[in-house]
Amino acid sequence: MQSIQSLIYDCKKGNRQSQAKLYALLSPKMMVVCLCYSRNTEEAEESLQEGFMRVFEHINTFKFEGSFEGWVRKIMVNCSLQKYRAKQPMYALVQVENEENIYSSNETITTNLSTKELITLVQKLPTAYRLVFNLYVFENMKHKEIAELLGISEGTSKSNLFDARSILQKAITQQSKIAKQRNL
Repeated sequence: MQSIQSLIYDCKKGNRQSQAKLYALLSPKMMVVCLCYSRNTEEAEESLQEGFMRVFEHINTFKFEGSFEGWVRKIMVNCSLQKYRAKQPMYALVQVENEENIYSSNETITTNLSTKELITLVQKLPTAYRLVFNLYVFENMKHKEIAELLGISEGTSKSNLFDARSILQKAITQQSKIAKQRNL
């Protein structure tokens, strides 16, 4: 089997077979990334295709410093975010009067949900909440970075994360109750 490094070198030369192999290798993982930032599968597929077009268009800029998969992931996230930036400005859904409220609860979202179930719940979040949640939780970005990326304030980023977590926690609790009732 061809190494990822040799696939990248061949892709840099424009080899279509290597591009197809690289796509087949990375597309399942990158589809999950795109699903996290999209409302539905069709939107995620569109971001995935657009993202891979950018990957192959800009593959010559990859310098083998750091993870190639991480580099591709960043492109996928940016493609997904660009759709929202172009469609609508990012507004705070709820302004927090007292930012201390954000830290008053140390709740974590832990459950036996499958990845698919969690992605479905995240997809149902309002756009601003979903984007902030994903950037904070999955991309490990700080609120300052998120604020700059989305053109919102840090307070709005914190507020949207708090609200997203609250919504997800309620949804998970509700699903747990339904599952318990089915098992009775």
